Amino acid sequence: MGFGIPEPFCWDESFKVFYEGLDEEHRGLFKGIFDCSKNPGDAGALSHLTNVVKAHFAHEEELMKGADFSEFNSHKQIHDDFTNKLSELSTPLSDETILFAKDWLVNHIKGIDFKYKGKL
Repeated sequence: MGFGIPEPFCWDESFKVFYEGLDEEHRGLFKGIFDCSKNPGDAGALSHLTNVVKAHFAHEEELMKGADFSEFNSHKQIHDDFTNKLSELSTPLSDETILFAKDWLVNHIKGIDFKYKGKL
């Protein structure tokens, strides 16, 4: 069962992982997807989203490696799969693609990232 997509689509306290840097980056991911949803034909918005996603994943993975997080390999694979999907996109983005990205982020944070709370 998935987690509901907030409307308006923005970060709120229910997404808190309690690592300020990661929470701030998660806010940026929400904003990046929101910007793409408001301007699906804006290649710059898609490029920005791709860049913030890659930077966030690199930072999160660095913290997981440093903490010898037991689920690092599976978590990284999930990141890689999403990054690969992003790299295949072009504008204009479809409503289906936007919905996928929103759903992915919400469920990734609450279903996957929450597993590292207190462990990094």
